[in-house]
Amino acid sequence: MLKKLSPLFIILILIFCTWFIFYSSMPGKETTREIPGTEFSTERAFQHIQNIAQTPHYVGSSAHSRVRNYIVNELQELGLEVQMQEGYSLNNEGVITRPQNILARIPGSESGSALLLMSHYDSAGHSSPGAADAASGVATILEGIRAFLEKGESNKNEILLLFTDAEELGLNGADLFVKEHPWAKNVELAINFEARGSGGNSFMLLETNSGNAALIREFVKANPKYPVTNSLAYSVYKMLPNDTDLTVLREQANINGYNFAFIDDHFDYHTARDIPENLDRKTLAHQGSYLMPLLDYFKDANISELDSEEDLIYFSLPFGEIISYSFSYIFPMLILCFILFFLVLGYGVFSKKHFLRSAVKGIIPFSISLLGSGILTYLLWKFCLMIYPEYSEMEHGFTYNGYYYIAAVIFLTLSINLFTYHKFDSQDKKAGYLVFPLFFWMLICLLLAFFLKGAAYFILPAFFAILQLWIMIRQKRPNLFLMFLLSLPALVILLPFIATFPVALGLKILFVTAILSTFLFLFFLPVFGYFKLKKALALLCFLIFNVLFITAHFKSSFSEERPKPNSLVYLFNADTSEASWNSYDLMVDFWTSEFFGEDPIIIPSSEEAFQSKYGSNFTFKAKAPLNNIPEPGVVFEKLNSEDSLDKTSRYSLKIAPNRKINRMELYADRKVDFEEFRVNGLTADSIDLGANSFHIFTKRWHNRLLIYHAANRDTLNIEFVVKEEKLPEFILYESSYDLLENPEFDIPERKKAMIPRPFVVNDAVIIRKTIRLD
Repeated sequence: MLKKLSPLFIILILIFCTWFIFYSSMPGKETTREIPGTEFSTERAFQHIQNIAQTPHYVGSSAHSRVRNYIVNELQELGLEVQMQEGYSLNNEGVITRPQNILARIPGSESGSALLLMSHYDSAGHSSPGAADAASGVATILEGIRAFLEKGESNKNEILLLFTDAEELGLNGADLFVKEHPWAKNVELAINFEARGSGGNSFMLLETNSGNAALIREFVKANPKYPVTNSLAYSVYKMLPNDTDLTVLREQANINGYNFAFIDDHFDYHTARDIPENLDRKTLAHQGSYLMPLLDYFKDANISELDSEEDLIYFSLPFGEIISYSFSYIFPMLILCFILFFLVLGYGVFSKKHFLRSAVKGIIPFSISLLGSGILTYLLWKFCLMIYPEYSEMEHGFTYNGYYYIAAVIFLTLSINLFTYHKFDSQDKKAGYLVFPLFFWMLICLLLAFFLKGAAYFILPAFFAILQLWIMIRQKRPNLFLMFLLSLPALVILLPFIATFPVALGLKILFVTAILSTFLFLFFLPVFGYFKLKKALALLCFLIFNVLFITAHFKSSFSEERPKPNSLVYLFNADTSEASWNSYDLMVDFWTSEFFGEDPIIIPSSEEAFQSKYGSNFTFKAKAPLNNIPEPGVVFEKLNSEDSLDKTSRYSLKIAPNRKINRMELYADRKVDFEEFRVNGLTADSIDLGANSFHIFTKRWHNRLLIYHAANRDTLNIEFVVKEEKLPEFILYESSYDLLENPEFDIPERKKAMIPRPFVVNDAVIIRKTIRLD
């Protein structure tokens, strides 16, 4: 009877283990105000978020100074002396602004080393209140430092608090701190809090110019209760262009650090939905669960010796443990794995008739499962984009119903795998069917060892699978509970990536979820392969897939809970005295149809190319009325000849806004070699880009020279040196985010089921002006 029921018990245990892997990765509940004052309170931290994230507070907004004053007052109430740091910053992508950093200091009993806690207090773009990104980080530090000070404990290391400004624009606040603040030279370790969503577990990512061994070992010693991290994410993160303030500290000052960030509910990222009500308080509790033990440990630790020559493979377990080992073990482990595999393979060939033939035949169901699930999922998502064109309006590629699609793909993959192995089922071939999938996985691990070393720990499930293969060769029907236990390491290692990749990178990579789910199934083949009701399970999984897919359908349309992002821009071309309405949207809605009509003409390739994280350009264009928008004042003059031999001259260009603006973008109409280029007193070639660096620098963003994010109506002062026969012609875009409030326009408010499109210049009044230097 127990044997007959064992598949049911195993499925129930598998469901529990799957739930536990996710549940155990973060605190199960938030903490209230009633806990002792020396402990981190989620409720007290959340109060800070509510106070900060009332409205968008990007650089130049009216709420920006309110948030800054709030943070200063909170620090002063804690008895800390507060400093403000203000000045222009020009980063290596041509973004210039005037950030206002907030700093405070807790002296240490020993001078020399400083521990830095930081987050940024500006919000993104024009419409995000920034509850998660990054009021949650500010609140975590404010509440953590309050609890720390209430303990009254001494600290050897100096503790610095830095709330950077203009992080969302170009990491300018961190740049200003590193380059100009005297405290920066004492910082040995930084802890940074960030967000790219509004929930889920908080992930630890390292920043270091050396090996990671010392940082990992010290992190383990600090003993945070719910660590979530792995070296694969660390390796991928180093290859991606997604930077944080901590990246600036590492690159410019060789400061080691830990990033803590969460990404679930990615559809809220940088949008008007990033409000306190949408922030998961358990996620906030998770941030606090990192800060308090790290602060308690590193306040007295030797943080001046965190550089290391050694790199470690590492990953966290559901119970809070971190497994780590040296990169030097990667190839010995691979060699050992291949040796064991071929030994067991040889044992099977010589001890079991037709074993090699069944191993070769095992290529067929494996190929059908892997290619079938991957290709079908890819086509399924393309089909979804066809029948739900509104999905393309989600700029970052993760829809409101995205989790239903992830779950649906997992069950579709299970259905394909179960049905395939049902069709190829044979009692004497079960062991042979594991051979090729296992060997294929080992080949993948071999490639990872060369090209993505952080993922080298993916070889670990292979050792358990080799043991399973040996048992399956020896026994006609092995103990399924033992087989299940040996498959669990694969579940622990692969499951988080199955769920996380499409959240982080968009649903366009759902096929990766299918491929990883197939490999995970194949690691459970020594269990599922012995189930007699594989066809019934396949049908059940297919039924669940359909339920999830249908549920996703009913949640596909936009609503007040799932608002549609849309965009509207007024563009006045001062050269032609023409004005137009413009949009980045792919579909008109009730709001935008008033400007573009029900059937607008789609622009195949926009002539305007503003900076955008996802490369979006205008799609719709319609004639707009001419309104009284003050043009910027432009003063150009030749200062003096620099070198008669090289025929170069120095020029001055001053651009003064005659209205309240938020940004200027300056483009060159053709490639020009600037011998020197200075913006508001900052020299562009002071950035480490080598000779003629600004020429290299101008190749970015469609020949864009710079973006100036204005905190006020300061004049943009430019000085440059060029050869006289190559005078540049500039194109200026001057933007303000006040289209809906501007008295010159009568724009109706968006409906409740709409939000401003994020990541683009939106709700803006833009003036385009050509500046000719003749």
